[in-house]
Amino acid sequence: MNIIAIIQARMGSSRLPRKVLAGIGGRTMLSHVVRRATAAKTLQKVVVATSSEPADDVVEAWCQDNGVSFFRGSENDVLDRYYHAAYHYRAEAVTRITSDCPMIDPEIIDRTVSAFLDQRPDYASNTRARTYPRGLDTEVMTFAALQRAWSEARNPYQRIHVTPFIYENPEMFSILSVTGETDYSCYRWTVDTHEDLEFVRAVYARLGETFSYHDALGLIKREPKLAEINRFVTQKALHDC
Repeated sequence: MNIIAIIQARMGSSRLPRKVLAGIGGRTMLSHVVRRATAAKTLQKVVVATSSEPADDVVEAWCQDNGVSFFRGSENDVLDRYYHAAYHYRAEAVTRITSDCPMIDPEIIDRTVSAFLDQRPDYASNTRARTYPRGLDTEVMTFAALQRAWSEARNPYQRIHVTPFIYENPEMFSILSVTGETDYSCYRWTVDTHEDLEFVRAVYARLGETFSYHDALGLIKREPKLAEINRFVTQKALHDC
């Protein structure tokens, strides 16, 4: 099966503009996400999907400079962007990853994709019954499920966030939750604010580039004050468009 990871990335974040190219340990955040996704064994290709707005020309330039496949589409209709990127690269299944997760672990990607391949649902995710830290989020869907969502989703938040139409309609789609052995959902490893970026930079400064999810957990257990850096950051609500 041709499984394509699509990483959505644009410069216009409302809470932390230009964050996708922010520096973390000598690389951009986008570089870390692409490098980690590329290390997953279950993916055939990794594509960065950015918008067609002039502000995102720098994202395309970064992709070209680094030999990374890319696609450009709608800025706000991210579901449309995903669908056309998947169609362009002939995906049979799509793994959704966001560019604000520089600690994403290829092992967790592979675990989610492998569960999808083993059980063959329309959609598999490690976010619906969350046990992993926020920032290891991986969603996998068939191209057919993505296509139906693209065709039928009408609410703005369903277009912006790509997958709600699928997981909000279990009568239409078979849905699989992938969970870990221990609940670490209290930890926040995604980047939406300056505090989040400070936390991630602190982790990279201590562990280097090739650390795993388990390494990061071990570090936080040794230095619990690290988790306090962004402890009080609240996640943007799904319906905030």
